[in-house]
Amino acid sequence: MKPGKFVSTAMAVSMLIATLSGCQKAEGPAEKAGKEVDQTVEKAGQQIEKAGDKIQDAAKGDKQ
Repeated sequence: MKPGKFVSTAMAVSMLIATLSGCQKAEGPAEKAGKEVDQTVEKAGQQIEKAGDKIQDAAKGDKQ
């Protein structure tokens, strides 16, 4: 799976979870855990995207 597609999928899932969790008034432990998972997935996606950019730069011969 390409890094960009992974990030897009992760963001779509995060948005879906955020939308569904917005329907409830009280925030329980599962929702708190879900938010933490969303944040972790988003951070991982950003790191994967950065790594992909570095790989592409290295393949082109650009060193940073």
